[in-house]
Amino acid sequence: MSKWPVSSLQGKLHIKHGYPFKSEYFSDDGHYVVLTPGNFHEAGGFKRQAGKEKYYLGDIPEDYLHSKGDLIVAMTEQSAGLLGSCAFVPEEDTYLHNQRLGLISTDPKKLNKSFVYYLFQTKSVRKQIRLTSTGSKVKHTSPERLYAVTAPLPKVDEQKKFAAVLSALDAKIDCNNRINAELEAMAKTLYDYWFVQFDFPGANGKPYKSSGGKMVYNAALKREIPLGWHDSSVLAVADLLGGGTPTKKKQEYWSGDIPFFTPSDADGSIFKFSTADYITDEGLKGSSTKLFSKHTVFITARGSVGRLVLAGVDMSMNQSCYALRAKAGISHVFLFFLAKELIHHLHVKSSGSVFDSIVSNDIELTKLAIPKGEIIEKFAAVVEPAFEKIANNTKENQQLAQLRDWLLPLLMNGQVRVA
Repeated sequence: MSKWPVSSLQGKLHIKHGYPFKSEYFSDDGHYVVLTPGNFHEAGGFKRQAGKEKYYLGDIPEDYLHSKGDLIVAMTEQSAGLLGSCAFVPEEDTYLHNQRLGLISTDPKKLNKSFVYYLFQTKSVRKQIRLTSTGSKVKHTSPERLYAVTAPLPKVDEQKKFAAVLSALDAKIDCNNRINAELEAMAKTLYDYWFVQFDFPGANGKPYKSSGGKMVYNAALKREIPLGWHDSSVLAVADLLGGGTPTKKKQEYWSGDIPFFTPSDADGSIFKFSTADYITDEGLKGSSTKLFSKHTVFITARGSVGRLVLAGVDMSMNQSCYALRAKAGISHVFLFFLAKELIHHLHVKSSGSVFDSIVSNDIELTKLAIPKGEIIEKFAAVVEPAFEKIANNTKENQQLAQLRDWLLPLLMNGQVRVA
């Protein structure tokens, strides 16, 4: 039972619908980005859609050009649970919002904007938005339906305190994510420098190719590679394994302690420590899935095709993915980036056609330049500590998110007070 008075949002906030931007002015490049519900995390928050953003080249209606810190809400469902999600616009003079979004403004004497952001993440508010939405296939809501939402509403000073606590947790999560992105980018740059441009440290410590290191033409790769390297598939350094799914007809196979990885769990994080579904020991033994060890590389083969994830703990995997297990003496970080190079080759190969699946032959028959083992070892010595930091940050973020989600309903219902 809430300690705060329950009332509707009517008269306390205003929602402005987005603009119907004309598709003929959309482009793959430009300055102004049209926001869509695809820019929202399900739990609240903003994300960029790398390679999928819609840039607008037509006349820009200034009333629909966002300022940094604007609060927007998804008025149309793009994926399950997304309807009603909120996000703060991260940049000035860049983003436009279309008619599937709403711009939230509040009466500062009645509602704190940051409080609204977290209020719209609570189960009770999400349930109300869902139940009052329209549409049989794609759900929609409206400003009027959102105004009718009821919730416990403390005084504005209390709202600000609650939002500050939750914002501090989100700020730490965001900081960790930015550190992880920088560490990954640094490791990727080094990988490209060593294994794509072939400027790994030579015998004299100088960049191999740039310093005149001997290159040999490889007919299979149709280019020169360093002397002593060879062409092969990724299977020269890893074992290729498949997964499976325990039958849903046996309840004893599910809701156990073993993480069960599927393409929907590939959310952009390098490491994965938990999954949406879990199976039991009986489910593992009673199906064709396996227990894949920590640092196994998962490749999504259907659904969200070509995404890569490193298992942060031992976990199982379904048949819509492949697993690459590094051979003895091979760094999992090197394998991760080699798999990225493989996916890039498959993308290039499929240019002009739909890249909607990966089959085992794609992995087994795609030739790559495979370096000498000692070079892989030198690379691992440099980058594995960075990936260990990424893993630790990811685990910390998971703990922080769990704490935030535990605190959220307690704060909103007045069961926890902030001094």
